[in-house]
Amino acid sequence: MATNKEIRDLLDRYMTLENEIKLLQEDKKHLLAEYKDKLDPKAFQSALRAAKIIAKVKPGEKQEFDQALQVLESALCVDHLE
Repeated sequence: MATNKEIRDLLDRYMTLENEIKLLQEDKKHLLAEYKDKLDPKAFQSALRAAKIIAKVKPGEKQEFDQALQVLESALCVDHLE
C-alpha cells in the first residue's frame, strides 16, 4: 500500500504534468494565431488530422482505405474535396 507521502508525490508530479499540458496547449493556440493571416488555422488543423490518419494506414490496407474513403465522400456529398 502506498504511503501518504507517495500519494502526495504522485499528486504533485501529476499536477505538474497537467499544468505543462495546459501551457503547451496555449503555445499551440499562440502559434496558430501567429499564422492566421497566412493560412486558415481550422483548415490547417483539419489537414493535419487527416494526414495523421492517412499516415497510420498500412501499405496493405491502402487500396481498401482509398475505396472506403471514396464511397464515404460520395455518400456524404463531400464535393469540395475533389
